[in-house]
Parts: sequence; C-alpha cells; structure tokens
Amino acid sequence: MRVCFDGLCFASRRPAVEQETQTVLCGATALDAQQLGRLLKYTNFASPAAVPVSAAPRFGDVLLPSSVPAAKKTAASATAAATDASVSAHGFASSDRSVARSSSSSSRCEQSASVPRDRNDRDGKMSDQSASATAPVPSDASDTVNNNLDAGTVNSYKQLAQLQGDQQVQGILQNLFIGDGEALGLSPQVQELLKVVQAKDIRIRELEDMLRQKHDEVAELRSHLDKFQSVFRTSGGATGVSPGGRKLGTHGGVQRQRAQGISAEPQSESSVLELMHVTFPKYDKEERSREIIKSAILDNDFMKNLEMTQIREIVDCMYPVQYAAGSLIIKEGDVGSIVYVMEEGRVEVSREGKYLSTLSGAKVLGELAILYHCQRTATITAATDCKLWAIERQCFQTIMMRTGLIRQAEYSDFLKSVPIFKNLPEDTLCKISDVLEECYYQKGDYIIRQGARGDTFFIISKGQVRVTIRQPDTQEEKFIRTLGKGDFFGEKALQGDDLRTANIICDSPEGVTCLVIDRDTFNQLISNLDEIRNRYNDEGVSQRKKIWEEFREVKLSDLRVISTLGVGGFGRVELVQLAQDKSRSFALKQMKKAQIVETRQQQHIMSEKEIMSEANSDFIVKLYKTFKDRKYLYMLMESCLGGELWTILRDRGHFDDGTTRFYTACVVEAFDYLHSRNIIYRDLKPENLLLDVSGYVKLVDFGFAKKLQSGRKTWTFCGTPEYVAPEVILNRGHDISADYWSLGVLMFELLTGTPPFTGADPMRTYNIILKGIDAIEFPRNITRNASALIKKLCRDNPTERLGYQRGGISEIQKHKWFDGFYWEGLRNRSLPPPILPKVQSVVDTANFDDYPADPDGPPPDDLSGWDDDF
Repeated sequence: MRVCFDGLCFASRRPAVEQETQTVLCGATALDAQQLGRLLKYTNFASPAAVPVSAAPRFGDVLLPSSVPAAKKTAASATAAATDASVSAHGFASSDRSVARSSSSSSRCEQSASVPRDRNDRDGKMSDQSASATAPVPSDASDTVNNNLDAGTVNSYKQLAQLQGDQQVQGILQNLFIGDGEALGLSPQVQELLKVVQAKDIRIRELEDMLRQKHDEVAELRSHLDKFQSVFRTSGGATGVSPGGRKLGTHGGVQRQRAQGISAEPQSESSVLELMHVTFPKYDKEERSREIIKSAILDNDFMKNLEMTQIREIVDCMYPVQYAAGSLIIKEGDVGSIVYVMEEGRVEVSREGKYLSTLSGAKVLGELAILYHCQRTATITAATDCKLWAIERQCFQTIMMRTGLIRQAEYSDFLKSVPIFKNLPEDTLCKISDVLEECYYQKGDYIIRQGARGDTFFIISKGQVRVTIRQPDTQEEKFIRTLGKGDFFGEKALQGDDLRTANIICDSPEGVTCLVIDRDTFNQLISNLDEIRNRYNDEGVSQRKKIWEEFREVKLSDLRVISTLGVGGFGRVELVQLAQDKSRSFALKQMKKAQIVETRQQQHIMSEKEIMSEANSDFIVKLYKTFKDRKYLYMLMESCLGGELWTILRDRGHFDDGTTRFYTACVVEAFDYLHSRNIIYRDLKPENLLLDVSGYVKLVDFGFAKKLQSGRKTWTFCGTPEYVAPEVILNRGHDISADYWSLGVLMFELLTGTPPFTGADPMRTYNIILKGIDAIEFPRNITRNASALIKKLCRDNPTERLGYQRGGISEIQKHKWFDGFYWEGLRNRSLPPPILPKVQSVVDTANFDDYPADPDGPPPDDLSGWDDDF
C-alpha cells in the first residue's frame, strides 16, 4: 500500500498490507530534520509518471523519480487517471497515481496497489529485480497539477537538508512531487492505524539496515581474526588443528589458516630398490588372532583400502604387546611410529585432558603414525588389561612400497616380451603396467570366442589356457596349443583388428589370472613423449648462467634486511636489498640447518636448490644465489611484492570463474615447464603462489619438488594434507599425475574458498580423499565446465587424469573451461590480470601480513657437513 504522511507520499513494502488498496489522509504537520532523514531513507516516493529503473537515481537503496513532468489535473480527473508505475528498490513493485496536496487541512491521495516480489539475498539485502510499466496519459491530464505548487513547503524541507549539509536529501527534494487535490475524510482511528503501520514499516527498514551493517562488521572482524591466526602460532585447543593443515572451528567450519606441508623421510632411488630384498621377522599367531587383526584393518576407514596381499603380510609382521590397566599406550604430542590393533580389553581416548570415548573390540589405534613422522593427536590409556598387536612405520611402509615395486617390475617384464611393446620407452611401459587390470577366469570359461569382436589384450600371469579353432562348416574345435604364464593373446585388437580368429579357453583347475588392457586405454597412453620432453630444448641455460655470473660476487654481508615477508617450516623469508643498490629488492629465504637435520629433510633441501638453480620460467620464482653459515642455509630469490594468492583469497572469500581461470592457467604453464623435464612439484596450494607487481602468479617453495628418473615413481609421503593424491596416501608410488590431482583441488579452493577434502584432523582428511571427488557436493557457483575439469583432474586412477594421457598437459589447455582463453597473451604477459596489486616501491610490503619476531631465537650450530654442496 502507499502511505501519505505529512504531505509526502511513499510506498509501504510490508507483505501483509501490500495487496490492499487504501485511500490515505495526508496531514499537514511538520517534520523535523531527523524524521525527514528517516522518512527519505526508508521509503519510496511515487512519481506521477513512470520512470525506467535504469534511469532512476537512488538514495541509499531507495529508488527515486529522476524527473517529474509538469502536468495539470482536476481532482476528479486525477481520480480517473490511468495508473502510472513506479518501482520499489526494496523488493516490491508498486503502481501509483498522482499525489495531491491542497492548502486546506486535508488532502487526497489516489489509490495505489503494490505487488510483492521474492527476497532472495541471504544476508538481508533485497533483490533489485523489478519492472515498470507506463499507462497512457489521458488527453485531459494537463489542466491542474504543477510540480512547483506549494513551493514554500518544499523549500522549508530543503532548508532543513541544507542545515544538515546533506546534498543527497536536497537532491531528493528537488525532484519530489507535490500536488493539489481535494480531501477525503477518514476516521481518526484509521488515520492513527495508518501512522502506526508507517512507523513500524520505517523501523523495519532501519533494522534491516542495521543488520546489513552488522553483517559487514562481522565479515571484516572475521577477516582480521583469520589474518592474526595465520601469522601467530596457535595451539590446537578444543577446536583441533590438523598438523600441516587448516584450523577447524568447533562446528567444523574452516577458518583460513596457512597450511603447512608435511613429509616423511625422503626415499632415494637406491634405498627404494633395496626394499625389494628387505625381510622382516614374522610372528606366529592363532587363527583367531589373525582374523581379529584382519577384521580390524578392514573396518578401518584408511587401512581397508590396502590390497589383500599387503594386509596378509602386515598381519604376518605384527608383534604382540601387553598393557596393564591404567597404562599409557599413546600420549598426545609424542612423535609416533607404531600402529596398534587391539584384540582384547578396553581403552579410553582423551584430548587435552578431556575424555572423548571408550573403545573395545577389534580396533586400529594410531594409524596416522604409519604414514609419516608426526605428533600423536590424542591420548589413549588402557582402561583394562589389554592385548594388542603392533607394527612399526618402517615395516609398514616397506610392505606398501615393495608390493607396488614387485608388481610394476613383473608387469614391465611381461610387456617387454610382447613384440608390439618391446620398442616403447621405459616410462610408457611403466604407465601401461599401471593400468593393467587383473581378471580371473574359471576352468572352462571362454576368455575369447572365435568370430567375436573385441578390443582387449591379455597377458597370462597365472595358470594356463587352451587355444582352439573352429573348423569350417562344423562345430568341431581343433586344438592348436597351450599358453601359460607370461604368454599373451589378443594383441591385434590394440591395433584395430578386432575380429577374433581363435578360441581361448581357461584350462587350469585353479583358474587363470590375466592382465588386461583395452584399446582405448592403450591408445591414450601411447605418444611421442620425447617430443614433449624436448620441447623447451633448455633454451634458458644461457640466461641462468648470466644470472649466476651477475650475483657471483655478492656476499651475505652485502644484504640489508627490510622486513619479513613470510614464515615457513624451517625459518623465515625476509625482504632484503643490496647495500650498494637501492633500485631493487630480493627475497632471502633462511632455513635452520639443525631443524632440517632433525626432521631428516636434507635430501629435499638439496633437491630444492638443484631444481631452482636450473629453472627459468616466467611462472616460477627465480633463484639468484645461495649462502650458508653455521646456523642457516640461505636462498636469494626474486621478490614478488604482489603478495600471496592465499592472502587475497582469505580476504575475498573466493574468486569468480574468470579470476580462477587466470591463476589456474599460470599454474598450468609452470607445470608444463616442470613436467616436460620430469620434475614433480608436490606442494601446490594458494600459500605457494605469489603475485608479482604485474599481477601474474609465480610458483614458489620447491622443498618437495623432485626430478624423477624416466618411467620411475617416487614413494615419499609429502605435501599438504588437503592436496595429496590417493596414491600418495596409500603409498603406491606417485609421479607427475599427483600434480594434476592437486591442480583440481586448487581450482575448487579458489572457486569456493575451501578445499574439497577437509577433515577435523589429517586422518579424517585422508579418508575423505580416499572416498573420491564424486562423493563431494559441488556448490552451485562452480560452473558445469569447471566442475567437469576438476573431476577429470581428480580421478582416483592416476593414469586417467587429464594431463597425464596421450595429449599431455595440452589436454587441460584445450578443455571447454578454457575455451577462448588467450594462452599466447598469458605467455607473453600481454593478457591483463584480474587483480593488479598496488606496489608503491621496491620495498613496499603492504601486500604481506605482519609477522612477529621468531620467539625461538637463534638455532644451534650444525657442522655435520651434509650441506657442503649447497
């Protein structure tokens, strides 16, 4: 409905009264400045002529008439005039006729009707979707109404606005429609009721405005809180902090805290191969105990994903341990390396001294310790006398790795004996061996039937088969020969000839096991890998030599520290300048040698230096020189003063499709450079993406990067919990395909502000990862093409991930989500970035958080010599 109060007409937007049509008495009382401000802010003024929404000026969120034509009407013709439409910016459309005011004690307002609309803004803001319609003006509409009538009243309001210095209110009054009309008599009760409705309507608008303000304040305070939590060390508390992960609120909501990477002890190629021959003692067990252990493993969300051969070997190697009632089995905060299976007794689980639960029966305890060197996240105490079985991390990891190594070696040997495979590169054979599936057939089963069409190739890994050919014009089958372990059949199907020329029948009483690959999978894996690998031709070698030559004489004492840019696992990153050159700045990464040795990460640090020394890409931070002293290792690097992408994501909440596309493309270019050289990165996350002054993203922190041997995998568990691929968690060996998994996770986090796989602690996160991307609900703001790309990158089977197959990383670049993207403009840096950081000078650190001083003080000296080549 429309309420005319104190001579001013405005539309009520309350749904309860919107559908009514009312005639309202306009009083002649005066408004003071405060009333006028409230009235103008929280009401709509009806214009006698329709105004297009796009042309109408706004005061706050109130739609105002942009112009009021001079027109004249009699009171009678005004009553009969066609309705003019005006639009409420608060979410309800209203059509109003002309507003009249007379010099007498009462006025007449024409009938008004309003139509409610949906309110769909979740934070209390109203939708701006509206429409207006204009009715034709009758030919006699030009005889009475004038916009300038009763100018004294309007001027008095203007004077009030001038006293307040409110230009917006003055503008409103300039266009406010004031008119003539004859009064309609309404009872005092009705007038009073309408005034109450008006007052409540205004109060509702005020409260809505206050709610929006509070919502904005909460969002700003939350951003500040996240910022402080990200730069100060925090304890786990009752909310739980995943070591190396993000801090989780008490209700499971993710607070943005910088994620720290975690790593097990690196495995060298020689140490991995030695595991093929390592043996561990086996312990005798009763059949009942074996079944209890097996049952506990299969009931555990993580360990149930192991292969049966691995589970059997783990059961064999577990040794017995006894704990009396009241004994401490696992202590929160201790570094653990043993996983237990409980056979008898009950245990109590607590965290920070608070009781959590009681466990009994066949249960796995402390399974996170078998993945990597980590602190226990809870305390487990024996409530009764307990009998448990235990296995050390080294034994468990060896069983996991050896299983994969033996299988890959065996499968590769099979493939090398097949003529169509023998000339393929080693890495291609390894890829094919990864996708071979085991199929079992019972005695008498036809594996292949003569005359049928097929696209599958078989290698016999166990048992034997009989080959027969059906004679022409008869059902009789002629025996040809017998094939056994290592023999193969159906190879022509991989080359396109899919008509089977013989029968293959299982001929072993215990059945036959075959390794199988189909034509489509085979063709996806076969490509000219050497062409891809040599595409860059290492054109950057000469440029790298120039850089090393330029900084050859620079000493550590020549550097002056300006401020801290970041804090990492082994130390800090400082912004520095050369004492003799104030025109540029650098980032100096300093790492504590004693801490590196303590966590056994020497091999990772040396690998980081080697890879960054050779890297020459516009999408990778450049390393200029390295230093060392008794306490630290130093890396002098390019400074990217645009700040961390993580910081921008934290402050903005999430990015839109176009912004995410740009940053993802920068990462794709960095991966293209690294993977063409067989380098795996393994630590992708927003924290490791820096913006340069141009707004382009560069990859930083190569502590987990590794150069792989052709066709070989690596086995070290490392990365950030939310980003690690399933094969890393299950210790099946991984290669560059793990980077494509993390690329899909990064896309999801940039689009939503949260990684798809997030749990209250690392183990829960890993279990969510093992359930797969299809178990994740995608928010509506992720487009169909973005969702399709994420799911193709996050395939459980590494060989099925986009980027890893025949077309290589170009398959990602050609995906529909990147349709129309200007890749060449990205490479030559002519494509405008979505966010251009503000950098005032070479020492401007405004885009970085402030960090407190290192509370631990200087580390102890390390003179062991492991870093002689650094």
